[in-house]
Amino acid sequence: MIKCLVIDDEPLARSIVCEYLQNYPDMEMVQECNNGFEGVKAIMQHQPELVFLDIQMPKINGFEMLELVEAVPSVIFTTAFDAYAIKAFETNAVDYLLKSFTQERFDAALKKWRQKQQKPTAEAAVKVLEEVTAKQPEEQVRIVVKVNNDIRIIPVHDIHYLEAYDDYVKIHTAYGCFLKKKTMGYYEKTLENGKFVRVHRSYILALDQLTRIEPLQKETHVALLRNGTRIPLSKSGYPKLKAVLGI
Repeated sequence: MIKCLVIDDEPLARSIVCEYLQNYPDMEMVQECNNGFEGVKAIMQHQPELVFLDIQMPKINGFEMLELVEAVPSVIFTTAFDAYAIKAFETNAVDYLLKSFTQERFDAALKKWRQKQQKPTAEAAVKVLEEVTAKQPEEQVRIVVKVNNDIRIIPVHDIHYLEAYDDYVKIHTAYGCFLKKKTMGYYEKTLENGKFVRVHRSYILALDQLTRIEPLQKETHVALLRNGTRIPLSKSGYPKLKAVLGI
């Protein structure tokens, strides 16, 4: 039996998927989820072969949800959001169904999935996710992370600085540090200019946390933050910070 999930905040949309799926006796809808939090837990629990996923949902959107999944299943988007992001996902998503879709369109998507019978690897999915999620407006105001089995939403105005940490980025806030499997280059492009600046290969700081710049050694400097953290400034980062500050 092929295990499926539907993740959508609209009950009617979920019921339509379940109704259309009844024509496929070899496929089982193991759970209906009404938000991304439930979706992450359901994917971990059931390890489905196929997920019908909405994009625009409260709390976290479909793209943010997929970032939290270690083993990304096959995905068919079911959404009213038909703009650029969908096209960017066609290399990894099986298909997308634009609401309100018919049984015939649903059948065509499943036929496409059966023909492919493949799951995008987590590595390939993350590569496309980095391009797609950076274009979503939510990415400039929040960062979604998974802490054990919990999902946390970090408003960007709570961030003090970001630090490179092996294959992750460590996000430092007043209430703790969190790891996100992203790159510093990603956040350098994503976070709003004028509020964050990359001052070192390993550091991006929030300008509202900066108190002063101090000389360290010959031609080297450090940035002192409100909480006492000292951030090294690279030779290229120092003039970049000065330019942003207008000094």
